[in-house]
Amino acid sequence: MRYADVSRVVSHALRHQPWLYELELDDAGWVPVAALLVALRTERPAWARLSEADLAHMMAEASKQRFELSGGRIRALYGHSTPHRLAKEAAPPPAILFHGTAPGTVAVIRTDGLRPMGRQYVHLSADAVTAEQVGRRKATGPVILRIRAGAAHGNGVRFYRGNDLVWLADAVAPEFIE
Repeated sequence: MRYADVSRVVSHALRHQPWLYELELDDAGWVPVAALLVALRTERPAWARLSEADLAHMMAEASKQRFELSGGRIRALYGHSTPHRLAKEAAPPPAILFHGTAPGTVAVIRTDGLRPMGRQYVHLSADAVTAEQVGRRKATGPVILRIRAGAAHGNGVRFYRGNDLVWLADAVAPEFIE
């Protein structure tokens, strides 16, 4: 079994279009593992024996922590584009966060700030290396923006922990972006 393939389908089901898999996310994005397993087994007959242990193994071997398993439930930690906004618990961010982007978007960001675009939250990185990796998905030579998250938080911007490397925000105004 290729766990990267399972991860892609789980991401699609939990982050983007749960209704296609007959799943209903609760307000925090959780679904019963049993329901997800039924959906995955239906999606691909080769996954007929897929288990919760396989999901745990998929998560353990992934380069990024994208999902959380707890008490017979699973959820995606970030990256949601579903119409229903998931509830997140606000948390004070580190003083500085980073955002990797394509050079062509820098002028717009300097004017409008960072907005969630097609997602529920703006995604920020805890370090410049991670921001560069994220930015490379958008451009071969990404621009790394430095976000004064502590100052933004002090001015009322809400931040949420995605995982150890990803932070989320509702939006970030241009005055907090370098």
